[in-house]
Amino acid sequence: QVRLVESGGGLVQPGGSLRLSCAASGGTFSSYVMGWFRRAPGLERKFVAAITWTGRTYYLDSVAGRFTISRDNAKNTVYLQMASLKPEDTAVYYCAASPSGSGWNDQRTYNYWGQGAQVTVSS
Repeated sequence: QVRLVESGGGLVQPGGSLRLSCAASGGTFSSYVMGWFRRAPGLERKFVAAITWTGRTYYLDSVAGRFTISRDNAKNTVYLQMASLKPEDTAVYYCAASPSGSGWNDQRTYNYWGQGAQVTVSS
């Protein structure tokens, strides 16, 4: 059983930056694809970014170039560095772990989820 705990959310002004962290415990972190998803108010949860065990990364088109996903296998932690934030980035952000090497943008392939971290972009 893998436990995921997100941290680093908060309120930020448009154009600002924020870094989310997700600490994992209870599993072999380096063997999982790690992903970030978000649920905006009134909308379904959607894929944001993913990183494989080899470090290959994937992004939602609207965040590519602004967000960076990374992982530190020694610390069992995955990060989401967010820059040039926009009000439409406001959402609850979820960290997730998948043992599958495919379907990195499909939340059905992710077995483990964190509790979520609120990110609010507003002036």
